Amino acid sequence: MKILIIEDESKTGSYLKQGLTEASFTVDLAHDGLDGMHMALSEAYDLVILDVMLPTLDGWQVLQSIRRAGKEMPVLMLTARDGVEDRVKGLELGADDYLIKPFAFSELLARVRTLLRRGKSKEPDRFQAADLELDLLRRRVTRSGKKIDLTAKEFLLLELLLRREGEVLPRSLIASQVWDMNFDSDTNVIEVAVRRLRAKVDDDYEPKLIHTIRGMGYVLEVPEL
Repeated sequence: MKILIIEDESKTGSYLKQGLTEASFTVDLAHDGLDGMHMALSEAYDLVILDVMLPTLDGWQVLQSIRRAGKEMPVLMLTARDGVEDRVKGLELGADDYLIKPFAFSELLARVRTLLRRGKSKEPDRFQAADLELDLLRRRVTRSGKKIDLTAKEFLLLELLLRREGEVLPRSLIASQVWDMNFDSDTNVIEVAVRRLRAKVDDDYEPKLIHTIRGMGYVLEVPEL
């Protein structure tokens, strides 16, 4: 799942990005309101964490732009402004939750997960292809009923492949969605990761589910009999 943080305090932004990345989320970080608004409107995010006091555009303006554009992703306001009138204003403008600085990361993470469960009510929280199952809420993968241990990146990669089952995913898309980076043809990080994932998910099982499409990318699909 992909989260956008709009936070001008570099230390807080880096702290949040690191913590959420370690919790297996893909995270983008914007340092001012204008950049954050453009990213929120042009990219697909599952949740936005939004500071109020921002350069160029404040958090209220960014929130209004997101809602006017019809974007329905959950928005968690994160700010030092703790007045009742501020919280009411944020909620009335379309925020889904409000957390006051300073905050405990464990509380923020719990709120993020709660908002994502609500926001994803129209989407499945578990995916299945043949006898392979991925449970997003329990962060658990099984095949033929046997638990498979994956790293955080392997889990994200498998989640992406399952979400888009049957679709050939180019390396550039995988790089941006899982590693949050632009694709560099000189790196083999994606090939190595797919190879390791395939060893865990496919090597001891039939049918094989993860396939390489030469010159195009990778696809997860159940072969037709």
